[in-house]
Amino acid sequence: MKCIAVYTNSFELFSDIYEQVINTPLADNEEKVIEGVTVSESGEVPQNYIDKMKTKSEVVVMKVKDSDITILQHRDVFEIFLPEKENAVMS
Repeated sequence: MKCIAVYTNSFELFSDIYEQVINTPLADNEEKVIEGVTVSESGEVPQNYIDKMKTKSEVVVMKVKDSDITILQHRDVFEIFLPEKENAVMS
């Protein structure tokens, strides 16, 4: 799964920029600032990391309806996990 980190602890702000974050192309380890929030492409993350984080009491787990996108919130970061098919380039 591809991971995009969004560095904010504000759910409202995250919600406001979510679509823009998802639709912004990022290279590996690239950072961009979207509406004052740093967004970083964090590379590939194994499923076991996501499963482990889901069990922690301080982590909020969200699923995007009608897709296989998982979002974890902990401390001052939201991590968006996109399956390969979500970010594949169409030919």
